[in-house]
Amino acid sequence: MTKQLRNPDRMKPKAAAKPARKQQATKQEKRAARRPQKDDAPVRTSAPRSTRPARSPRSSGKPTQDAVAGRNPVVEALRAGVPATELIIASRAEMDERMMEALRLAKNANLAIKEVARGVLDIITGTTNHQGIGLVIKEYQYTNFDDLLNKAKNPALIIGMDGVTDPHNLGAIVRSASAFGADGVVIPERRNASMTGSAWKSSAGAAARMPISQVTNLVRSIEDAKKAGLFVVGLDAEGQESLPQFSLAKDSVYVIVGSEGKGLSRLVREKCDLILSIPMNSEMESLNASVATAIVMHWIAAERAK
Repeated sequence: MTKQLRNPDRMKPKAAAKPARKQQATKQEKRAARRPQKDDAPVRTSAPRSTRPARSPRSSGKPTQDAVAGRNPVVEALRAGVPATELIIASRAEMDERMMEALRLAKNANLAIKEVARGVLDIITGTTNHQGIGLVIKEYQYTNFDDLLNKAKNPALIIGMDGVTDPHNLGAIVRSASAFGADGVVIPERRNASMTGSAWKSSAGAAARMPISQVTNLVRSIEDAKKAGLFVVGLDAEGQESLPQFSLAKDSVYVIVGSEGKGLSRLVREKCDLILSIPMNSEMESLNASVATAIVMHWIAAERAK
């Protein structure tokens, strides 16, 4: 007697189950398929910015060119005949008598006149306080030191500066040097004022007549001056000799003035043949460098005139 099975399907071979890993991989593939690929990712677009006019770049405080700024300074520089290349006026600058005079003087001197944006004038002059006007100065043409020595009179008088950083002092010394018959002025390239527009203006035109030499090494110029027969005299408050007893006034001298704060540098002081001082009231600590130099030059000129 045959026994009948209740569930005959149980005897059928079962279909092989899919590996779990394969099923898992299939799910991952489905997930990946649903994700946007990098190449298909939507590109973000930023909202258009408002079309504001670009601001003019502001001044960093350092002029890009040697320039005199301000209405009164520009007029004074033009009157003094400071060598310039062009007059620059800010757009929509207010015209007054000074501006009109600057334009007239520039035209008479055949200078180019240019109108620029105020921000551009800020950069050229290195200041925002230019009052809408600037005068670009020509680069000063210095005299070679050897040429200065060779062309000096006998007795020679040459003025050197050691750390005079104020351009107004430099201009005033150049003016005094011209007034008292000096043969030239010497300035070092580093840590000293150079012949900028401010120095030109302070010299009141004397810079056009006075040979000025810019040297890379002031000590070397001292050595060259000694070889040429000049005595080197340093001007300092603590001098070995007082001006009324100055014994080298009628000889060829190279007078060097130091800065107001530090005086002569150590190397320059050591190279001097004599350190000269100006007698003063004890209540006064020191004189302005340009004033002290003018006093010494006047004394030398007076002694030589006797």
